Amino acid sequence: MTTKNFDFAKDTRYLELLSNSFPTIAEASTEIINLQAILNLPKGTEHFLADLHGEYEAFQHVLKNASGNIKRKVNELFGNTLREAEKRELCTLIYYPEQKLELVKAEEKELDDWYHIAIHHLVLVCRDVSSKYTRSKVRKNLPDDFSYIIQELLHERPDDKDKSDYVSAIIDTIITTGRADDFIIAICNVIQRLIIDQLHILGDVYDRGPGAHIIMDTLCDYHSWDIQWGNHDILWMGAAAGNDACICNVIRIALRYSNMTTLEDGYGINLIPLATFAMEEYKDDPCTEFMPKTSYENEMTDKSRSLSAKMHKAISIIQFKLEAQLFEKHPMWKMTDRELLKAVDYEKGTCVVDGKTYKMRSCNFPTVDPSDPIKLTEEEAAVMEKIHHSFTVSEKLHRHIRAMLQHGCMFAIFNNNLLFHASVPLNDDGTPKTVEIYPGRKYSGKDLMHHTGILLRAAFQSDSDAVERDYAKDYFLYLWCGPDSPLFDKSKMATFERYFIEDKETHEEIKGNYFKMRDNEKVVNGILDAFGVKGPNRHIINGHVPVRAVKGENPIKANGKLMVIDGGFSRAYHKDTGIAGYTLIYHSRGFQLVQHEPFTSAEDAIRTGADIKGTTQIVEFNQRRLRVADTDKGVEIRQQIADLEELLYAYRHGIITEKERKTKPKL
Repeated sequence: MTTKNFDFAKDTRYLELLSNSFPTIAEASTEIINLQAILNLPKGTEHFLADLHGEYEAFQHVLKNASGNIKRKVNELFGNTLREAEKRELCTLIYYPEQKLELVKAEEKELDDWYHIAIHHLVLVCRDVSSKYTRSKVRKNLPDDFSYIIQELLHERPDDKDKSDYVSAIIDTIITTGRADDFIIAICNVIQRLIIDQLHILGDVYDRGPGAHIIMDTLCDYHSWDIQWGNHDILWMGAAAGNDACICNVIRIALRYSNMTTLEDGYGINLIPLATFAMEEYKDDPCTEFMPKTSYENEMTDKSRSLSAKMHKAISIIQFKLEAQLFEKHPMWKMTDRELLKAVDYEKGTCVVDGKTYKMRSCNFPTVDPSDPIKLTEEEAAVMEKIHHSFTVSEKLHRHIRAMLQHGCMFAIFNNNLLFHASVPLNDDGTPKTVEIYPGRKYSGKDLMHHTGILLRAAFQSDSDAVERDYAKDYFLYLWCGPDSPLFDKSKMATFERYFIEDKETHEEIKGNYFKMRDNEKVVNGILDAFGVKGPNRHIINGHVPVRAVKGENPIKANGKLMVIDGGFSRAYHKDTGIAGYTLIYHSRGFQLVQHEPFTSAEDAIRTGADIKGTTQIVEFNQRRLRVADTDKGVEIRQQIADLEELLYAYRHGIITEKERKTKPKL
């Protein structure tokens, strides 16, 4: 065996540490054999989702069915040996085992026969989805109660004449001991766990839909996931960090979409002070511009809609004031032109936007002092103090934000795919644009994303510099609405104009160069080069801007180099997009893009077997099945093998002495 020349001071120290895990030649050799074998297993399946926006039922269903991957496996396994209705029933059982079992037990007359058939089918599916993993990895993901039994069923085939009675006896005993339900639930959960190796969330868990907190609970319990922060996630992170302008935006959006569930039920945010204040200050104002405008509004009474509108206007005015204060505090942002409360002529009812005067829809601002329009009143300050406290003491909110920080960042590179939520700021020639994120700190491309992430984390670190920590807390607002923010990248956020100015030319938000050029393969390749993404089959995958499939827009851009998978998961987007979102599957055979139709409910899925209807488009198909060796994990394993080979060299040449062989505990 050949090996590199040793730097004895460095290499021996490292190999001594490695020898603690592999103390003998035999154990190091065994691990090399194991790792070499793993390199030849099929690549694990990656699942990409974006812009969930609180739609927890659709999210959980897509997670359970792996964007149709389980249905595909069932069709491949059983083909014409099962009727379509039977395959649909089997899929539903895998997705919702507890609920489906209750229905079956209420309707099925020959329950023991049903148990036998169902368990045999589930074992076949589990055997198939576990085939791309080592036995060790499968074993680690089995429930303790049934680990041994599932292992036996997975690795013994009933068509083996010598073992058929053995397998039948296992299943018979599961049923006769009354453990059939528990076993079925356990093996269905194992199938759901093994069908996906890595889940990628490309941002925007929060806002619009009713269950962002439920999505975060689900993610916190998921086996392996990452997230690239979206602009709505950043808004909530800023709110948790104590940025009052972000807090106002969070509440305003919840009121706009008549959806307070995540705020009040999920995180226990107390909005009574805001409601009391709004009813007093805006009692005679119909607040017409602030009526909820979503699919949820029909579920509200006239009285609740009126109160919601008053609260909506109250928090919006506070937001405009607090944002303006931050724009003045940080002139480097160059956003003082967005202080539109200063641009209002309160006597004439007009507003100057971009040098042009516009008539306002209404000009009722009882809390605005025209001589100092961005100053909070004492009552507004008191309301914000109480709401701020609610956000800072919400343990569940902070637990979820910690999970976002632990599993997330501004971008990620997985297996030659560059993942980020929205954009990379670009110059007019398509090259990465240099952006100053902190006084004296200017970055572009990958460095911009990386250092933005570092800056944001400073807002949550008590040992960081106090000045930088304070600035980081403020910077969440810039990322939400700043022109050069990689999470916004538009000329302006026209919230004020949409509320108060009829003329729609003021509502236009001009998109940055990334959105104008992302169908240009040369520009996309330049971005991939700037981020150091290698390989012939490299891609950018992101969301943020819903793809309007109903108008013929294609989610595949730049000759297949870029995929946009925001197709409108949120109900609020369904009219615009005509669909209910895209998800992406990347398995050993290639990429599959799934276009979803709206999800009805989990209850329908359980009772009738209704699945989310999806159209699958093969984006790329590999002639040769990808293996672990072709992935980032393969690079890591090859390095581990090289290290172990050096350890073997050191053992065999007396550089390091073998330790006593590890002894297994007696059973």
